Amino acid sequence: MSSNEIIVVGGGLVGAAIAYGIARTGGAVTLLDQGDVAHRASRGNFGLVWLQSKGAGFPRYARWSRDAVDHWGPLASELAELTGVDVDLRQNGGFWMGFSEKEMVEREAMLAEINADGRTPFEMLDHAQLKARLPAIGPKVVGGSWCPLDGHVNPLKLLHALHAGLKLRGGRICNGVDIREVKTHGSSGFQARSADGRSWTGNRIVLAAGLSNDALASQLGLHAPVVANRGQVLITERLKTFLPYPTNKARQTAEGTVQLGFSVEDVGLDDGTTVSAIEWIAKRAVTTFPLLATVKLVRAWGALRVMTPDGAPIYQESARFPGAFVVTSHSGVSLAGSHAFEVAPWIAGVKTPPPDLEQFAGERFLDPNRKFSNAH
Repeated sequence: MSSNEIIVVGGGLVGAAIAYGIARTGGAVTLLDQGDVAHRASRGNFGLVWLQSKGAGFPRYARWSRDAVDHWGPLASELAELTGVDVDLRQNGGFWMGFSEKEMVEREAMLAEINADGRTPFEMLDHAQLKARLPAIGPKVVGGSWCPLDGHVNPLKLLHALHAGLKLRGGRICNGVDIREVKTHGSSGFQARSADGRSWTGNRIVLAAGLSNDALASQLGLHAPVVANRGQVLITERLKTFLPYPTNKARQTAEGTVQLGFSVEDVGLDDGTTVSAIEWIAKRAVTTFPLLATVKLVRAWGALRVMTPDGAPIYQESARFPGAFVVTSHSGVSLAGSHAFEVAPWIAGVKTPPPDLEQFAGERFLDPNRKFSNAH
């Protein structure tokens, strides 16, 4: 590898978007991908380009999420033109649905906080107003919220397009790589070493390794506390279109199947499925959309989210080892455009960092005066 190579550790949606963004700046980049044996969050991603729940209590994250949705149209168009892969972007708005007046009141307060700068429009709808837009909802749905900026994509097509685009732009992907050690190399470089003894060197390194970031980051003077959070997802048979918008509980894909989710479970590194969670997701889906009661389920699976203590991303360059970066986020779909168009050029050294990026530093979790919740 050349000495000016940038190594990106982690080939999921976050690492792939970063690597793709570096390549589109003309930078030499190698993506080290553990492959499908990894606890890849991309497999369980619900595919939402979602704005209306991110950033309450963290104004910079709210602004970051708002800017990210504007990148999505250009990113999808660019990937389609370059790779021929249509990631099935549908960004025509999205609905959250509530089952009690208490949920509705809490939701409106949260959205008002997120929309403090007036850039995240939303509308609260009662049952009748919501049913006028989504006729299939059930009588137990009290109401909901609507944001015209939300949407959804196919996350697996997105991952495929980012990998394909990276290679077409001259980047390199090494598959089956389980990085266990990262360290400085020479006077101004870094080395990543895999479990089987292989190594890669470059003058910059990006840790985008999901759950492995917790162990890897500390080796380069960075703090990236992350934990696993399991979500189980169900897929139905193909149906005639009845759900033209994504919701927080179900979305109908471009193929006609309906994706149902999601559970939130603290079970360590277990990415399996359970009867109890599948039953709970299915019952909630039928309560939300009664027409699903007679629909066949064709698949169920579990995957692990990568969660920080507050649910917000970590973006940071090591003060002790400049040229080493950590990037961690559970919003790999929603933030993909920002990762490719804003974070990657900063890492590549061709642009200054986005404003106030230091607010995403991992050291925020060391502040004894702050309390965190990763509810999302």
